Amino acid sequence: MSTISSSTTQTATTTATPTSIGAQLVTSLGLGTGINMSDLATQLAQASYATANKNMSNQLSAVQVQISEASALQNNVASLVSSFASLLDGGSLSARPTVTNSAVATASLPPGSSGATTSYALEVSHLASAQALASPPLASASATTGSGTLTINFGTIAGTSFTADAAQSPVSITVNPGDTLSQIAASINGAGAGLSAYVATTATGAQLVMKGPTGANSAFTLSATEDPGDPGLSALAWNPASGASGRLAQTARDASFSIDGIAQTSASNSIANAAPGLSLVLTGTNAGNPTTITYSDPSSAISNAMTNLTSALNSIVGTMNTDLAPSANGSLTNDGGARALSAQLAQLPGATIMPGAGAGAPSTLADLGLVVGKDGTYTLDSAKLQSALTRNPGAVAAMFTNGLYGVYGTLANLSFAISSSTDPGSLAGSVNTYTARQTSLTSRQADIAKQQSNMQAQLISQFAAANSSVAASKSTLTYLQNQIAAWNSPTGGLA
Repeated sequence: MSTISSSTTQTATTTATPTSIGAQLVTSLGLGTGINMSDLATQLAQASYATANKNMSNQLSAVQVQISEASALQNNVASLVSSFASLLDGGSLSARPTVTNSAVATASLPPGSSGATTSYALEVSHLASAQALASPPLASASATTGSGTLTINFGTIAGTSFTADAAQSPVSITVNPGDTLSQIAASINGAGAGLSAYVATTATGAQLVMKGPTGANSAFTLSATEDPGDPGLSALAWNPASGASGRLAQTARDASFSIDGIAQTSASNSIANAAPGLSLVLTGTNAGNPTTITYSDPSSAISNAMTNLTSALNSIVGTMNTDLAPSANGSLTNDGGARALSAQLAQLPGATIMPGAGAGAPSTLADLGLVVGKDGTYTLDSAKLQSALTRNPGAVAAMFTNGLYGVYGTLANLSFAISSSTDPGSLAGSVNTYTARQTSLTSRQADIAKQQSNMQAQLISQFAAANSSVAASKSTLTYLQNQIAAWNSPTGGLA
């Protein structure tokens, strides 16, 4: 605590901080000299640190601009990649297949495929199906069957003959005493054998239904090893030679179809690569009445995409050139990450983005008409693009997929490179450097503010002491003046 006295004998007790001192002593500061010394102390402290504060403010403003501009460039490239991905997902840049008779199948492109420039004739004779086997009817789903082990063997069934598949191991299901049909179904489902089981309530009672995967090689038999003390489980056993035919609700078979007259089979109705540029999901049959699969023409969409890509790249380059321009005091003039991006963009048209392209097929963006000028801006040679689309439409379309290579893959790799925070030469590395500098400057700015505050407090204390001395001197002078006046009065100073 500190106590400051004035000639009026008033005493003020304050906490020793610049704010409280200025508030408590504003009355006493000035009584002696007639000057507001609290304001004077504040002004002197501000003047002493004005240059340092201005330098810190300027440096902080500059680094904030650098963070903003480097982040903006990074985000602009990421936005371009995201927009291109959405365009690819829309499907307009690929030759998409369509089945004329949509009841027979749905068609799509295999992953990474750009489609086909031909058409296909599709005829489906049979759909793939799964074996479905029902147990004899029991009273209810809670009925018990006896205990022991059920063994499921997979293979193929031809009439009454079963041939086990050596590549598929038998699956054993343990049935405990007291297990109900519902509990047996749950045990089968939990065995991970590819079978599904449930209890169906029919007019004749509750039946355990077991269903396997589709395909002729996924047929199965069911054998039982009973617990002698708890018999009855063998009623669930079945094989094609001795089992009741009525229990086989559906047989396992392959899909049978032809593409362009070439017969094919499939264990599944979903066929990933039925033909070049073609994946199928078979949904119906059309034996004797083939349907046609045709492909859309993406040429117009690709031309529009290249025009928009050129515009988007020019927008990024325009911003980057402003940031890098020394004559305009660009915020990123000496930034390594921005300069690296500038060099990468300048090399973009000539970079090989389809390393596996065949002879004469386009492999660079320059082959699609993208041209870069000396100032880094782009133009699109539409005639060159159209020529490439006419000569090799499939190869051009292949450049517009979401695979590892092509336009999207190249832009995505560029975005990834400039966003690597562990690379000090990337834009993300620059942002990290600038952010660390901002933190350091903010800390130094706080130190300067503390030093200024301490100086202000010190000056207030010093001025308060000087002011008290002046006030005391004024009080003595007033006393002497009053005494002299009294001596010079007619009474001679006598009362």
